[in-house]
Amino acid sequence: MKRILVTNDDGYESAGLRALVEALRPLGHVTVVAPSTEKSACGHSLTLTRPLRFVAVDDDWFKLDDGTPSDCVYLAKHALFDERSLPDLVVSGINKGANMGEDITYSGTASAAMEAVLQGIPAVAVSQVCGSHGCRQVDELGYELAKETAFRVCKKILEGGFPLPERRFLNINVPPLRPSECRGVKVTKAGFRLYGNDAQVHRNPRGEEYYWLGLHPLRWVKDEEMMCDFEAIKAGYVSLTPIQLDLTSYTDLESLEAWL
Repeated sequence: MKRILVTNDDGYESAGLRALVEALRPLGHVTVVAPSTEKSACGHSLTLTRPLRFVAVDDDWFKLDDGTPSDCVYLAKHALFDERSLPDLVVSGINKGANMGEDITYSGTASAAMEAVLQGIPAVAVSQVCGSHGCRQVDELGYELAKETAFRVCKKILEGGFPLPERRFLNINVPPLRPSECRGVKVTKAGFRLYGNDAQVHRNPRGEEYYWLGLHPLRWVKDEEMMCDFEAIKAGYVSLTPIQLDLTSYTDLESLEAWL
């Protein structure tokens, strides 16, 4: 039986995590290790300054007390598996919200997949894009399209092998549509997102100032050469993007040598 390790960055009780487990159980033995609290936008961080503890909440379902998604993958490999029985696949999600363009670098969901491929395990990150009516719409849709997509992609991987070389993972973003409304799957590149700055200042009852970081609209630079993840979602497609961990800007090596 295939072994699947599932994690996320929304916490061990999230609806997206439960939906993902339900979708993947027909494919093999699922083990869940997820953060005890939401860790959205924590990036590829590991916890080095305090101890971490697995807490069993159900059969093969653990929360990692105050751990990050990367911690979950790193420690699950060490504590719950051994070199003779490693997971065949790590799947991170289903995240409530998009992880497209440069947001991949912030994403705890994508970072769990990064950690998996660093550990030599194939990985997929799955995110459910919120619609114009906000993330409440995601719960109303019930993650059905995301579940169907995760099942189909992971089944293909487990039966036919991972389609990418080492230190690369698949980043999936799902439009806020029902399965019958989706136009299919598009292989995309990561888009060039346009960012703002939404830091809201408030005061607590004692008059002390504090800040709350806000959300930015999904805006991006349109590319005529190849459909990016943002454009695929807007057009009603599931976006499937291959992501590599090598961040070297190869096109700039020669000009940098000349600059030196």
